[in-house]
Amino acid sequence: MEPNAFMYLTVAAVMFAIGVVGVLTRRNGIVVFMCVELMLNAVNLSLITFSKMHSVAAAAGGAAANVNPAAGSMMVFFVMCVAAAEAVVGLAIVISIFRNKLHIDINDVNIFKW
Repeated sequence: MEPNAFMYLTVAAVMFAIGVVGVLTRRNGIVVFMCVELMLNAVNLSLITFSKMHSVAAAAGGAAANVNPAAGSMMVFFVMCVAAAEAVVGLAIVISIFRNKLHIDINDVNIFKW
């Protein structure tokens, strides 16, 4: 593994850890969604790094010759589309909760209550 790849994976791991801590400890719905987006961006960084490492290894003759170098980028595009849909649906839910409760503390929200 080349040193640049290790640095990228370290940054991705730190970003993912910050996102997990934010999701588990924060009570504000907007901050929770921001932490989920941070985790998705960490996964995107890892996908691009592994794709680059795999294509470099294939070019050097260390792996199969039929490696698609754009596979990681296509996966990142799919993750970005899912993240955009999650943001739209999540923010719509947060806005509707805010209209009813006038706060977005996720510990006080119980949507099954009549």
